[in-house]
Amino acid sequence: MADLFAAAAEQRLQARSPLAARLRPRRLDDVVGQTHLLGPNGPLRRLITADRLTSVLLWGPPGTGKTTIAELVANETTAAFVKLSAVSATVKDVRETIQKAKDRLGIDGRRTILFLDEVHRFNKAQQDALLPAVESGVLTLIGATTENPFFEVNAPLRSRSTLFRLELLEPDELAELCRRGLELEGSSASDDAIAHLANNAAGDGRQVLTTLEVAVALAETGKPPGPVTLEHAEAATDLKSLRYGRDEHYDIVSAFIKSMRGSDPDAALYWLARMIAAGEDPRFIARRIVIFASEDVGMADPMSLLVANAAAQAIEFVGLPEGRINLAHAVVHLATAPKSNASYMGINRAMKDVADLPAGEVPMHLRDANYKGAASLGHGDGYLYPHNFPDAQVEQHYRPDEVQRRRYYEPTPRDVNQ
Repeated sequence: MADLFAAAAEQRLQARSPLAARLRPRRLDDVVGQTHLLGPNGPLRRLITADRLTSVLLWGPPGTGKTTIAELVANETTAAFVKLSAVSATVKDVRETIQKAKDRLGIDGRRTILFLDEVHRFNKAQQDALLPAVESGVLTLIGATTENPFFEVNAPLRSRSTLFRLELLEPDELAELCRRGLELEGSSASDDAIAHLANNAAGDGRQVLTTLEVAVALAETGKPPGPVTLEHAEAATDLKSLRYGRDEHYDIVSAFIKSMRGSDPDAALYWLARMIAAGEDPRFIARRIVIFASEDVGMADPMSLLVANAAAQAIEFVGLPEGRINLAHAVVHLATAPKSNASYMGINRAMKDVADLPAGEVPMHLRDANYKGAASLGHGDGYLYPHNFPDAQVEQHYRPDEVQRRRYYEPTPRDVNQ
């Protein structure tokens, strides 16, 4: 009877558990996202399916699947699987786990995998207590962390573990999670509602399912009850949807670029905010900023390209929502920078001549003279080495005769080194 009541209690608990817990994958093929690790030839998938997993650190933002992957390892491996949380576990707990792992290995030859959630919460003494067992192979460690392990995990423990970086989920992956959640809940939703939930989850799979669960509850308690609408999704996220179609997408991008070109930082920030609020891919915005830095600022402020490129790298490292700060930094810099399109116009003129004019020969004095026999062909004859002249400059022909008098780069008074 006790078992019967326990089973009934377990079923009720599962029915009442959060949607994210009920939808947790049971197989590797059910995992949404992280294809670079769990795709058909992903390194982590191959190690798991072959039951050859060594100690690993799973590093990534919340809601990207660290715990899910660890529990899938438990389903796939023949080793014993032990789970501890670094928030509550003590050194004593660690030592007891190690001793049981030794006993298990000695009695029946069975390995032990320890999943340590939030490993960064372990202090140095706790991490040091793990090290001998990991080093000797008594324990295979799976550590999960949202913090940079190069700062938060002891170097000896980190060096004995393989680091796998988990990425934020893409909007289409979050939308797929929503569809699976709706199916499990026996509900449905409009495309607008799903897109709103996916675009406002900041790459967090757990968050999108938690918000979806609220939206479904709002829809079911509505008058009349029905599918999840955009209004339900907005209420669940406490964010108003800012939608625009394909045509307006290009119009807003155009307004964004033209505002920076027109040196209006306030307008540029407004259009940046519109794009972010509408769920525009931040990497798309970053690419446009990098292009603008060379196309419209160019040699008037060569450092602008470094600022733009740094913002693009920050988006990859930080992601949204914090990444909006890096984008804004670059946008304000570019909008207030002096402008010159001389290098952009120069490459366009040169490309046109390459397409329209005959391809001239490389002048003999500019040809490679470094290989054996080049001198006998006359390569390099007459070349004037600029460093042998005052200011490292000397007049000589650097182009084929066909384009010798063509002018491509026409610097403006704003260009440096004009």
